[in-house]
Amino acid sequence: MSLVIIGTVAFDALETPFGKTDKIVGGAATYIGLSASYSVKPVKIVAVVGDDFPQSDILLLQEHGVDTEGLQIKEGEKSFFWSGKYSNDLNSRETLVTELNVLADFDPVLPDSYQDCKYLMLGNLSPQVQRLVIQRLVNRPKLIVMDTMNFWMDIALDELKTTIEMVDVLSINDEEARQLSGEHSLVKAANVIMAMGPKYLIIKKGEHGALLFHRKGNTNHVFYAPALPLEEVFDPTGAGDTFAGGFIGHLAATDDISFENMKRAVVHGSAMASFCVEKFGTERLLNLSQEEIEAREQLFADLVAVQPAMAVSQG
Repeated sequence: MSLVIIGTVAFDALETPFGKTDKIVGGAATYIGLSASYSVKPVKIVAVVGDDFPQSDILLLQEHGVDTEGLQIKEGEKSFFWSGKYSNDLNSRETLVTELNVLADFDPVLPDSYQDCKYLMLGNLSPQVQRLVIQRLVNRPKLIVMDTMNFWMDIALDELKTTIEMVDVLSINDEEARQLSGEHSLVKAANVIMAMGPKYLIIKKGEHGALLFHRKGNTNHVFYAPALPLEEVFDPTGAGDTFAGGFIGHLAATDDISFENMKRAVVHGSAMASFCVEKFGTERLLNLSQEEIEAREQLFADLVAVQPAMAVSQG
């Protein structure tokens, strides 16, 4: 099923306790697109880069089933660049450099071939740009998933709320959920946020997994997927975007947006994110096999596979 992703294709420079990189390819659309490509092809991206972005990296995306017709290349301009340094426990990071460059005046253009969009993933960008993409589609997609961050809550809250009204699924972390809702309890926060418009809410908790909420009538449905305990974590950059790509990629591939299938999509997204953090940047996402992915999903299933004590005692 046709999947369109909007986000950044950019350069990152990373420093963690395990090493550092020079400029490497990053950006939300890159991570989301590569992750989703293991479930569905083609993955169509809407993004912008400068003429400093290597053609070899564009070809690499294409080789992974990413359609780059919607990738604008601005002559004489530089690509978005971010540099960051992570703490020793990897739970926090310091932004060292942010250069918006081509992103400062990004005007998303959707090719005619993108108008068949059935699944739309709005990667983290300004809520105004995210809304433009929705408005420029002739027909509303079957499912719109949106990612955002506290930066937009700080500087463009009204614009953000207007865009949130238009989407089906919102994906944010626990700190952002509390800020957006004004509630400390994540259950209460979920109720407040879903009242803003989304039918579903994903609250990511980093190394503590992810929660999926859905309110139908007077009933709350909640699903929790744990994070997989890993022996080594090198770089958490892009893990949230990789999760999002796995999530919407699974939904687009199965064309099933039931709550039960969204639970499976959360597990798949979590599995993809667990690969991402094992190497720097997108390196681990470039050469995965379906066997690896299926085995990793099984590990997630085994983490929570338990028969209730009452059922055991009655048996």
